[in-house]
Amino acid sequence: MSTNLDLSALRVFLQVAELAHFSRAADELGLPKGRVSQVVRELEARLGTRLFQRTTRRVSLTPDGELLAERARGLLADAGEIEALFQQDRQLSGRLRVDLPVRLALDVVLPALPGFLDAHPGLQVEISCTDRRVDLVEEGFDCVLRVGAVHDAMLVARPLGQLRMMNVASPAYLAHHGTPATPADLLAQGHELVHYSQTWADRRPRFDWVDGDGRPHSLHLPARVSVNHTDAYEVAALGGMGIVQAPCVGLRAAVADGRLVRILPGYEPAPLPVNLVMSQRRHTPRRARVFMDWLAALLAGHLDAA
Repeated sequence: MSTNLDLSALRVFLQVAELAHFSRAADELGLPKGRVSQVVRELEARLGTRLFQRTTRRVSLTPDGELLAERARGLLADAGEIEALFQQDRQLSGRLRVDLPVRLALDVVLPALPGFLDAHPGLQVEISCTDRRVDLVEEGFDCVLRVGAVHDAMLVARPLGQLRMMNVASPAYLAHHGTPATPADLLAQGHELVHYSQTWADRRPRFDWVDGDGRPHSLHLPARVSVNHTDAYEVAALGGMGIVQAPCVGLRAAVADGRLVRILPGYEPAPLPVNLVMSQRRHTPRRARVFMDWLAALLAGHLDAA
């Protein structure tokens, strides 16, 4: 590789490669689109090869571009580690973009965030709160806190622990339907669920639990209300619309003050794994690593060991 190549040009190149879009890469880097295009053209001229196939809507790597991207990721990762050796006492700066599940964001992370910002006044933090599975690379996130299993081979998962689950319903709902003592009572007493699903294609609401040996069981029950957001899920339960199964961390306050009642203890779903997720195709800046360490320590008191 030419000694004239600089790391900033490689960072621009990789950002375009990861987002497959010049405008999005420019927004992510805080640069004019024209400057990003110029850097890539100069890099192609210096190497004497085309790095991207361009269309009106999207760009993709050429074989030479794939080769450069693979080498550049390793080079930038090594450079980042070298810089970190001498930056431990330097103030963090720049923009950090993260995605968090709604309840964990509202109940745990956002209340504690002022302390993190006070410790790092040079940081700007963009927090997305959503229950959907965001595209970490396409949407430009530095890290994502994900509840549930991670199956994408292009993602690196850092396990933090597990969220215990509980079954709850409102006092008014239980007064009308009765309080079940076993899953069989759910059918016998004519119980209903509030159905939670991130995709409307899932139209078979069910009550899930694991037995003492860890074996999973399911029972299909009717549901007249379906939601795709955790806040709506809790509000539907508070309104007496059915039984819900959700992480304890988001329900403790409502159970403690009697607005919801815990039912069927010992018949809860399996705990949900919680992971910090990063892209293995993308260099993780020091500000993101520091934030993830802070987040892991913050959540330690709310999660069970895996």
